[in-house]
Amino acid sequence: MIFKIFSKGHRNVTSHHKSTFEITKDAEIGPTADCIVGVDMDKTMLDFPQEFKDKIANSNTKIIVELKTENGHDEITGFGHEDLTLTHPTDIVIRKSDYVCSRTLMIGADKAAKDLDRDLIDDLKNEKIMEVTIKLCEK
Repeated sequence: MIFKIFSKGHRNVTSHHKSTFEITKDAEIGPTADCIVGVDMDKTMLDFPQEFKDKIANSNTKIIVELKTENGHDEITGFGHEDLTLTHPTDIVIRKSDYVCSRTLMIGADKAAKDLDRDLIDDLKNEKIMEVTIKLCEK
């Protein structure tokens, strides 16, 4: 199963956070928002089809998030969990930890903001468009 979201970068993207990264529907972020890599999303978790949400709310689901810009690309792998509600209206957060809240898309991620491809981050600092592809598969 695949779901695509389009987002864009922002001049304040720093990508220094050590345990998460976030994409938001908000159009503006401040200079201290070190986990946010994309703004102005065209869709949120509320737009996920129910079948997609059901698969994410399962610890046997492996989740792959691909981030792609004009000059950069990265792939992040993590897992679903039974406690994921996927109900936040503006934010999607990918976490290395096992912390779960309404903003969490996946836990146990193999990368956080600081680990992302630098060409991708440079594009985002220059406000380029980012394609976010979320893929679900069995462990």
